[in-house]
Amino acid sequence: MNRRETPIDPLAALYEPILRPRTAPFIVAQIGQSLDGRIATPTGKSRDINGLSGLDHLHRLRSLVDVVVVGVGTVVADDPRLTTRRVPGRSPARAVIDRTGRSARDAKWLEADGCHRIVFTRNGAGWPAEVDRIGPEGEADIFEPAKLIAALTARGHRTILIEGGASTVSRFIDAGLVDRLHVCVAPIILGSGRPGLALKPIDGLEGALRPRVDTYLLDDGNILCDCDLRRTGEGGTHVGF
Repeated sequence: MNRRETPIDPLAALYEPILRPRTAPFIVAQIGQSLDGRIATPTGKSRDINGLSGLDHLHRLRSLVDVVVVGVGTVVADDPRLTTRRVPGRSPARAVIDRTGRSARDAKWLEADGCHRIVFTRNGAGWPAEVDRIGPEGEADIFEPAKLIAALTARGHRTILIEGGASTVSRFIDAGLVDRLHVCVAPIILGSGRPGLALKPIDGLEGALRPRVDTYLLDDGNILCDCDLRRTGEGGTHVGF
């Protein structure tokens, strides 16, 4: 991929916006997909679709944010720890959106490791006592993206990673809450399976999102697109790690 004449540090360029001091919430979302826009096979298999460099990037994102958020579908499918293991840095708080309490009560994300654990749910049964359960009492729409963000920021979490799955990421984008979207595209064609983002329908191309996009070539052929949803596309940079 083309490089600028003046060398830049791609890690600094990619991650510095996340690290800026701020008082308002900053939301970064990420999604990993194939060249043909699939996030999983028809049976839901998606683990390691972006390879080791994609995992490194995801863990690095976790190390830079206050809290990571996933939907319960991701928990049921992958049983993720949601910790930082592949790169240096602390693990963030973990929040799961689980309306009916589908998560196993011994799921890995619930392990007692000193990190703040949060569940948004109507079902209060069986959760470990130290888990912060946010239910609908007095907040019938607590599962709406804006309410979720407000609840997290009220607990001191201002830099927030919406990690997945695709439907959860799509809901936050549709709500206009995502500042940066990282799309990691793997050099693989699935040909079928579950699509990536599924946003509200638009009538014409004038309704499409046109963010500024900087692209990064990762070591194993993955292409990482850093989409600034607060700026329209006026060109971008193309660098390699």
